[in-house]
Amino acid sequence: MQAVNTVLLEDETLRDGLQVEQRIFSLEEKLEIYRSLKNSGVRRIQIGSFVHPKLVPQMADTAELIAAIRRQDEQGPQLTALILNGKGLDRALACSLEHVSMSVSVSNSHSMKNAGKSAAEALKAMSLLIRDAVASGLTIRAGLQSAFGCVYDGKIEQSTVLHAAEKLIEAGAQEVNLADSTGMANPLAVLSLVGKVAKAFPQTGISLHLHDTRGLGLANMYAGYNAGVRTFDVCAGGLGGCPFIKGASGNVPTEDAAHMFSEMGIATGIDIHGVCATVAGLENILERKLPGRMSTIIASGRRHECT
Repeated sequence: MQAVNTVLLEDETLRDGLQVEQRIFSLEEKLEIYRSLKNSGVRRIQIGSFVHPKLVPQMADTAELIAAIRRQDEQGPQLTALILNGKGLDRALACSLEHVSMSVSVSNSHSMKNAGKSAAEALKAMSLLIRDAVASGLTIRAGLQSAFGCVYDGKIEQSTVLHAAEKLIEAGAQEVNLADSTGMANPLAVLSLVGKVAKAFPQTGISLHLHDTRGLGLANMYAGYNAGVRTFDVCAGGLGGCPFIKGASGNVPTEDAAHMFSEMGIATGIDIHGVCATVAGLENILERKLPGRMSTIIASGRRHECT
């Protein structure tokens, strides 16, 4: 459990950050991103996902990436990955991962687009899969996608989220990840839903996966912190988004989240300048500016020093 004055920022640049990019990153480029994040003090990294390579080509080499990291770095950050089905679980076990994320959507339309199943069918299948994963010795973070609303189905009732959380926790999940996949959350909604989940499941950890699509990512993160959340998902530069949700781009930038918490006297262990160097490398590869604020400020400071 995190101390009151610390938070854990799980960096998902290598999974959520890259999965919507058309430009395929090489194994060596991914290794360089990993090394940069590690050297910046990131303590948990979602390294990729075990999904069909034809659907998400960027994730085709996740197993190879994990193997390459372990060959050169036995004492690095905790590695985790996203799995969505039985084949993904088998691949994660073959990589000897100890922690994984397993998620479903609480939006029926999003679930059909993302998993090819209704939300009810996906929840039942994932509950069974989590039981198998726990029996295999894995620790599980259960994600609830579109927990704060869906661009296809609109408002998601909190009772729907609580029901899904209950089923996944009963199956053995030790942490529930509330995902604002569409960026539709607001601070009051975060306070309300986190409060209800915490009250219903006081022994279960809660984390937040927030998208900055509508500019409320940091505000929602702060609301989550005030509601008791101490684990948050982030991506360097604000990369990322779901390929199956129209317009759902932009995670909370790692460097911006680290800066906000640092300014409030809350430790993350992350070197903001180091993460901004990661962002600069990504911008060079992608040939475009990323939306992170602190990377822009720090890069501007470097330019002024050179003039």
